Amino acid sequence: MLEKITEKFIDVFRSIGGKSSISEKNVEDAVDQIKLALLEADVNLRVVRRFVNATLEEARGEKVLRSVSPGQQFIKIVHDRMVGLLGDEHKDLALKGPDTQSVILLLGLQGSGKTTTASKLAYRLKNQGRKVLLVACDLVRPAAVEQLVVLGSQIGVAVHNEDTKDPVKVAMGALARAKRESFDTIIVDTAGRLQIDEALMEELARVRDAVRPLEALLVADAMTGQAAVDIAKTFDDKIGITGVILSKFDSDTRGGAALSLKSVTGKAIKFIGTSERPEGLEPFHPERIASRILGMGDIVSLVEKAQGVYDQKEAEELERKLTQENFTLEDYLDQLQKMKKMGSMKSMLDMIPGLAGQIDEDKIDLEGMKYEEAILRSMTPKEKRNYLIIGPARRSRIARGSGTSVAEVNRLLKKFEKSRTMMKKMVKNKSAMAKLMAGQGGKP
Repeated sequence: MLEKITEKFIDVFRSIGGKSSISEKNVEDAVDQIKLALLEADVNLRVVRRFVNATLEEARGEKVLRSVSPGQQFIKIVHDRMVGLLGDEHKDLALKGPDTQSVILLLGLQGSGKTTTASKLAYRLKNQGRKVLLVACDLVRPAAVEQLVVLGSQIGVAVHNEDTKDPVKVAMGALARAKRESFDTIIVDTAGRLQIDEALMEELARVRDAVRPLEALLVADAMTGQAAVDIAKTFDDKIGITGVILSKFDSDTRGGAALSLKSVTGKAIKFIGTSERPEGLEPFHPERIASRILGMGDIVSLVEKAQGVYDQKEAEELERKLTQENFTLEDYLDQLQKMKKMGSMKSMLDMIPGLAGQIDEDKIDLEGMKYEEAILRSMTPKEKRNYLIIGPARRSRIARGSGTSVAEVNRLLKKFEKSRTMMKKMVKNKSAMAKLMAGQGGKP
């Protein structure tokens, strides 16, 4: 995600960040490189000009040129400007309480990912304790209704659909059902076209007037760059939108849409699509995305991802097993599964400060992780609980069962032993630090 623009900014900051003093020429050269990076990222030209001029004006000030670490001060200026460009702060959904109905209308062109996004948003709100009803009002695209029904069943959310070609009738029927069955959140999936036309806008306007949504969210494909900005502007002029969801954000290497939308349309990006999975919809936090773009990582989002997979009891139990040397191959397999739920390895590494944009995806051994999982699944429960019993004969059987070699089985077992030793040391160091802090009046 945002790989190309991140690489450009890392190069700029590397050239200026470590300097003990910088001249006005250094600043101008760095800003020129930033301007080129933004244009290559397909950021709106007017947005680039405003960003560059504001950055140059502030970076030329006495504060930077005479500060103790002017290189770092310059980076902070760029970061703050980037946050402003993305929208300053996260804007959440404006929904009513659970005792009444809140309608969310999803708009967008065909192929932007509306239906998938509708199910992701429903999954997210369901996990927040809301009772959600999905409404199939896309009666144009073949199998759109069936797709929403399937997605709804996968996440355990009800889907309202009717045998009619009138989306307004479906929407009104959904509102009546929501009142009868006490649904507090209604997400309406509407039709799109390959391009904006009068028929589409007229239909969407009728649905909007029928349901009177609290939120009218445009689902835009992040990979279309400035085109997404133009589409958002048109939808806002014709229908009126309250915010944007950028789909396919995990595949966007440039960032043009994200960096242009707020400045051009005035509408906040509220969510980004980060994977095809039901949980692959994240709140858009401008400060965190700015840090990712500038190669500074995003440790807060990484922790939140981990919290979504691990609960406190699981973390404490894992720590206990490590300290008592009870960590088994069953636990190792469980950790592999949890890491997969957190997203791709590349996306997680990019959230760690200092590693963002530094890891070549080709060098991440994803195939090796698949083979490890296959090897572990070929073991019996007894073998996974006690790896010491896995002798030559068992290793041969496991290799045959997993479609690997004995050498790969041996490699996994050696890696497991090393990982167990390393994690045990980390836990012990943490415990020692906690005792030291407690002894000095601090909190462990």
